[in-house]
Amino acid sequence: MNQGSLRRKLLSVMLLTTLAAVVVALGAMIALDLRAYHQSGVNDLNAQADLLGRTTAPALAFDDAQVASENLGSLRLQPRMQAAGVYGPGGELFASYLAEGEQAALPSRPGADGVRIAGRTLEAFKPILVQGERMGTVYLRADYELYDRLLNYGGIALIVAAIAMLFAFGVSLWVQRIVTGPVLAIGTIARDVVQRRDYSRRARKLSNDEVGELVDAFNDMLSEIERRTVALEASNTETLREVRERRAAQQEVMRLNAGLEQRVQERTLQLEASNRELAAASVNAETANRAKSEFLSSMSHELRTPLNAIIGFGQLLRMPHANPSSEQSKVFVDHIVNAGRHLLTLINEVLNLAQIEAGKLNVSLQPLPLADVLAECRTMVEAMAAPRGIAVHFPAHADLAVVADETRLKQVLLNLLSNAVKYNRPNGSVELHCTTVSGERVRLTVRDTGPGLRPDQVDTLFQPFNRLGQEAGTEEGTGIGLVVTKRLIELMRGSIGVSSTVGVGSEFWVELPRVVATARPADPVQTELRVDSEGASPRRRATVLCVEDNQASLELVRHVLSLRPELELISATDGRRGVELAMQRRPQLILMDNNMPELTGRQAQAILRQNPDTAHIPVIALSADAMPKTVAEVMAAGYYGYVTKPIDVSELLAAIDRGLEFSRSQGES
Repeated sequence: MNQGSLRRKLLSVMLLTTLAAVVVALGAMIALDLRAYHQSGVNDLNAQADLLGRTTAPALAFDDAQVASENLGSLRLQPRMQAAGVYGPGGELFASYLAEGEQAALPSRPGADGVRIAGRTLEAFKPILVQGERMGTVYLRADYELYDRLLNYGGIALIVAAIAMLFAFGVSLWVQRIVTGPVLAIGTIARDVVQRRDYSRRARKLSNDEVGELVDAFNDMLSEIERRTVALEASNTETLREVRERRAAQQEVMRLNAGLEQRVQERTLQLEASNRELAAASVNAETANRAKSEFLSSMSHELRTPLNAIIGFGQLLRMPHANPSSEQSKVFVDHIVNAGRHLLTLINEVLNLAQIEAGKLNVSLQPLPLADVLAECRTMVEAMAAPRGIAVHFPAHADLAVVADETRLKQVLLNLLSNAVKYNRPNGSVELHCTTVSGERVRLTVRDTGPGLRPDQVDTLFQPFNRLGQEAGTEEGTGIGLVVTKRLIELMRGSIGVSSTVGVGSEFWVELPRVVATARPADPVQTELRVDSEGASPRRRATVLCVEDNQASLELVRHVLSLRPELELISATDGRRGVELAMQRRPQLILMDNNMPELTGRQAQAILRQNPDTAHIPVIALSADAMPKTVAEVMAAGYYGYVTKPIDVSELLAAIDRGLEFSRSQGES
């Protein structure tokens, strides 16, 4: 079957190649001949039309139709011509000619000038011109034998193709005998070798050409296979012997591994137990990390409320046309300071990452009068509500006290109040009420006039990132404020709830344990600055160098020290200039920022400590980095003190006094 297939393929290739060559060659020859025939017929018809036009022009000029007909009659000598005609200048038939036996009539009117094919005829219309003026038109119609010639050529092509195919068939048989015969013989021997494993068979070489080289290569391959087969059989015998030996050894290993499998199972059980413990630890770590992320995210919302009071009252103080009175300015400043302290408390708690990573938020529960807490919250919320036209109503008297953490309670109330403002309608109102429940608990209720919440929204209200049904971007916030609020209330042994009516508003309430109200102790730290009657301080005059690259911070220090006339302030805006001033002026005290260009605070302090003339000057660090590790490193580097930003004025003045006292003691010794 394969032999016949190869022979048929070779025969098909040769016959198809020959046929293609013959078809292309004959096609080209026929096409060229037919093109020449067509061009010759067109040229001949044009020449006849020009000749008739010149000979019939005088007859047209003298209106002699008989002469024109005689001129057309000369076409009888040309058997290809079927009909001819002469048309006058108006298109009327002037003279005509029809060959014998021709039935088709002449056109009634002349057509467009030129030659065209009309079925099996050629037609030509040529103008008769005399001195550039058209006298009429000549019409000729002749036989067009192109299709007959095409049929004749087709018959010839078929005969030639048949002869060529017979010749190709004979050549194919010859090629098969000298080419495919040896190849097929090689295939037969190869199959016989595979079936019988008789590698002594060899193919017969018939020629010295490429086919002969193929036969030699095939015979060499059989010799190599025979040699390798003998070697492989010997190797297999040796391998079989080794397999028997290894099988015996394997049985011994299996016997020894019986006890090992038991030990592996025990170790596997131990490993699985360890993996379970590791998975539980991973879940705990993920939970702690999620708690950290949620708490940090909530700070974005919580920090904005005190900032609103700071920025709002600060803008009121700097407005050029406001002109607040001294009493108003003091009130504004008190609001700014209170909000700033609350903001600082929140920031310090954010920085305490150890508690958050452990999933713990410690609260300090103590008796807490509500009056001061509500007053601070009212100040911050009114600043937020005023631009929205929302009225804020707090109780006139809040004589109740609760057991709570002051900072956390402020955070809870500010969150509820700020939500009531944000999600309220324009010119709405927010009310806060304080009542007792069963005589043992205090309920704080925040009521707004917003759009209200549907029951399904209330059900999911305390889920993380739920923003009271608002679309993202309509109001600032993280969407976890209520979740944090609920957790804080529960940590303070309280409870929280909500009721809402769509179109009317919402009411959030928290309940905390009640205690008998007590007077709140006064702040223990009071800074009083005294001057004598002449306006001069009784203290000894001293020079203080402040090295600070932030202009706002430098101005703050300048204004603080202006309260102490006995102190002279000199300043530098980078560490290198600060070192130069310290060596030139020898100040009694240096206030040094840590992060500065040219030289950092630590680098500048190290240079001063290495110089005997400045090594005794106490250096107090001013830094926004409040991490305990950083503070410990700075103090270990030789600083006298450390004041964190934002600066507490009383703390800064106290540090300056201690530093100056230390400097005087160094000078006296």
